[in-house]
Amino acid sequence: MSHKLADIAAALGARLEGDGSITVTGAAEPAMAGPADLALAMDPKYAEGLAKGQALAAVLWEGADWRAMGLSAALFVPRPRYAMAGITRALDPGPEIAPGIHPLAVIDPTATLGEGAAIGPFVTIGRGAVIGARARIAARVAIEAEARVGDDALILPGAWIGPRVVIGDRFICHPNAVIGSDGFSFVTPEKSGAEEIRETLGQRGAILAQSWTRIHSLGTVEIGDDVEIGATATIDRGTIRATRIGSGTKLDNQVHLGHNVVVGNDCLLCGQTGIAGSVRIGDRVVMGGQVGVVDNVFVGDDVIAGAGTKIMANTPKGRVVLGYPAIKMDAQISAWKHLRRIGRMSAQLAELRAIVMESREDGGADTSDGDGADDDRG
Repeated sequence: MSHKLADIAAALGARLEGDGSITVTGAAEPAMAGPADLALAMDPKYAEGLAKGQALAAVLWEGADWRAMGLSAALFVPRPRYAMAGITRALDPGPEIAPGIHPLAVIDPTATLGEGAAIGPFVTIGRGAVIGARARIAARVAIEAEARVGDDALILPGAWIGPRVVIGDRFICHPNAVIGSDGFSFVTPEKSGAEEIRETLGQRGAILAQSWTRIHSLGTVEIGDDVEIGATATIDRGTIRATRIGSGTKLDNQVHLGHNVVVGNDCLLCGQTGIAGSVRIGDRVVMGGQVGVVDNVFVGDDVIAGAGTKIMANTPKGRVVLGYPAIKMDAQISAWKHLRRIGRMSAQLAELRAIVMESREDGGADTSDGDGADDDRG
């Protein structure tokens, strides 16, 4: 795929200087860029790299002298990182999925395929499933009975979409994701030790032999428009009602959503984040890598949780949290600063103690007049 620089500038709303007829087929870091690459040099620290590469055109920081850098053209954008979204989208050829239905696909005769859908080899589509227009489904994907996938979806190899799952338009699903697996729900005939500990926060009564009975998952998963699911992510179906993901939300690789979880719109959940059952998450929530949320709590709109945070209680909207258990980020940072000072403070305390002990020893020296007589002050 090749694009004229003038066309890229128009698509990005960027200011073009120099020769707009130059064509590029890829993007590269400045030092590694060839003549057909658009060099991404959006900060002055990349200027040295431009001299090492062979790019004819680059995306530069405002005020950069592109002629002095030996370039034939340059693009200037108000928000460079946002411009990268448009540049990479234009230059990404995407996965190669042949149009039409591959002869090795197995599609139930009651399934419905939208106009222009492309189905790869070894795909299975179950009874009554509905696939939207222009959907692209790569090899070895399984879509079970009565599932619905919207228009312009892209589902990559090995993904599994369970029965009755409903997915909106422009869905992207990365390899080996599982959407609609059973929830992790088990119960004991009597109150379990885990339930007891939840109530007492550590105190246990008699310890009994217990066995677990499975609670089956009768619900499903409902996903809005423009949602992206990362590789090997797992989303459990609800027990009775649906697990839900709002429009515009993005899940990274290995994210897990438990049964009955509700995630709002435009959230960003980073790698290895785990959300326990029946959690409700508001809109525009951001969770860094390896965040954990205990079951049955609420996380409000616009919450940001730093990497490794463990949320163990309801979190009000707009709160920025960090740590285990989660507290306000500024309080957590302050606490860690104090912890880092403990070693130094301990050494200082030891020095002070030594001074005090030495002072006491000096104060307890012999104060007699030298003749050995008792000091009679009576």
